[in-house]
Amino acid sequence: MTVISRGSLHGANVATRTTARHGGENLIMFSLGKTPRAAVRLLTPAHFLALMRPRISVAVALAISALAAGALAAEPAASVTPSAATPAPRPSVAPKPAPPSAPAPAPSPASVFELAAAPQPRGKIDELVFARLRQLRIEPAHLSSDAVFVRRVFLDAIGTLPTPAETRQFLQNKSPDKRAALIDQLLARDEFPEYWAMKWSDLLRVKAEFPTNLWPNAAQAYHRWIFTSIRDNKPFDQFARELLTANGSNFRVGPVNFYRAVQSREPAGLARTVALTFMGVRAEKWPADRLAGMGAFFAGLSYKATGEWKEEIVFFDANKAPAAGAPAAVFPDGTPAQLTPDRDPREVFADWLVNPKNPWFARAIANRTWSWLLGRGIIHEADDIRPDNPPANPELLAYLERQLVAAHFDVKQLMRLILNSTTYQLSAISRSDNPAAEANFAFYAPRRLDAEVLIDALNQITGTTEKYSSAIPEPFTFIPEDERSIELPDGSITSTFLEMFGKPGRDTGLESERNNRITATQRLHLLNSTQVQRKLDQGPKLQALLRARAGPRETVDSLYLTFLSRLPTDEERKAVVDHALLAKLDGRTTALDLAWALVNSAEFLYRH
Repeated sequence: MTVISRGSLHGANVATRTTARHGGENLIMFSLGKTPRAAVRLLTPAHFLALMRPRISVAVALAISALAAGALAAEPAASVTPSAATPAPRPSVAPKPAPPSAPAPAPSPASVFELAAAPQPRGKIDELVFARLRQLRIEPAHLSSDAVFVRRVFLDAIGTLPTPAETRQFLQNKSPDKRAALIDQLLARDEFPEYWAMKWSDLLRVKAEFPTNLWPNAAQAYHRWIFTSIRDNKPFDQFARELLTANGSNFRVGPVNFYRAVQSREPAGLARTVALTFMGVRAEKWPADRLAGMGAFFAGLSYKATGEWKEEIVFFDANKAPAAGAPAAVFPDGTPAQLTPDRDPREVFADWLVNPKNPWFARAIANRTWSWLLGRGIIHEADDIRPDNPPANPELLAYLERQLVAAHFDVKQLMRLILNSTTYQLSAISRSDNPAAEANFAFYAPRRLDAEVLIDALNQITGTTEKYSSAIPEPFTFIPEDERSIELPDGSITSTFLEMFGKPGRDTGLESERNNRITATQRLHLLNSTQVQRKLDQGPKLQALLRARAGPRETVDSLYLTFLSRLPTDEERKAVVDHALLAKLDGRTTALDLAWALVNSAEFLYRH
């Protein structure tokens, strides 16, 4: 018996054709187009003979189909383009259980992912978003279900999957304020500064090796300062000021590495870095005189080596003679600066930058924070703010700017405001065909997990660790064996998995350095690699779950809670039972098949 199943999710489509028995014909189809309507290429067994998992069975096809398509793919199914050597597939044929049994009533797939009632605004954010949607005649998505919300907010706030116990506790909580309470708990967790230090280390280019060349001692000092600042909830204006005005040893004063983690130490190069990081502006597009005027604030910066190998002192040199024909210092808004010989010009620039009345600073961090939590900026992309790239909702961005200033640049408070909004908690299932729906936040935009978050999730589930390496070997680089990937202090410490899944190089400070687009190589690695198979087959935590003296229903429920942070539907439970009966599998093999199918599902790979 042959089953054809198909699913799609925002540019990553997977379809599986398989026989009812192990060892039968297996066909895997992938679509890597930018839209779910992209054609699917059919790949025959000959292409992957040495790669394919020996056992791809009915339940795998059903599970991948149900999880990848389900309610998350509320879009037209992808077309299938067979290869010349393979006949076009027949319409889907459902497997017949043995013995036949009437299926129990299953809830609508959408009920797993969203609530039935239309969303209601809870505050000013929602009022502004929903007003804009009404203008565009776009219907917002329904509110996400509790199961979707708990997984989403864990991943967005702390880059970590909830454990089955944490999920059960939240789902069983009947308090109407449980979502707000969970948000407060997550913002206070130890993982919060770990995850956000990783995000800021991407932008601040914390990397020991080429082309940043910080060296491990400096990279660790830099990361430690970033981590401590986030842990202590340092106001963002103070965070920026300390980076801009730092002096001292790169090994002992972490923030001075801001001026070392650049590819050009010329004044114009430093100005471009400052503008990108704190103003969200790509200043290389500015007129030359405007960039030179901003660069003048950094012309007095000097670097001096010490007797310690690779140590460097970064300082303002008041005696440094300006270059011939050097321009006068001018703020980016065109206002000339009044500089005095006894004051570091960087301090003057920092005063201008973090002034609450400065439109660039608050706008950039408010827009970036929104982008991190909602998947795209109000100005998109978040580091490409310019007059001809206007915000999708100017009133919303202005409101967030005012809230950030009123909170004295407390970014965590801004996150709390956004996370508690109905807009953030909308389902990922769009209810509109209007192409402007995503840009105006009519639904939560699904996106693939970051490389570090994904491998940490696999390791958390299975009880395994990742093997790291660095271009700068030990003893200069400390390579931890059991540290989570989001905790790594140095961008040069990496792994094959992290590189394959788009870990950024930390060379430019651009958000686009991180590549979260799904690829055929990634799909094949999850489907067939020895690394993933060993984690599933030998991981102590997953094996302990499989050895637990629980019934089949409890085991299936535990696997769904572990991987997807929700309970399975009746239809999904039945698919697992049918798979075991048809293939005559024991309980452990059935559970491993299910775990493998869940790992390869879009629901696991994406935050949604």
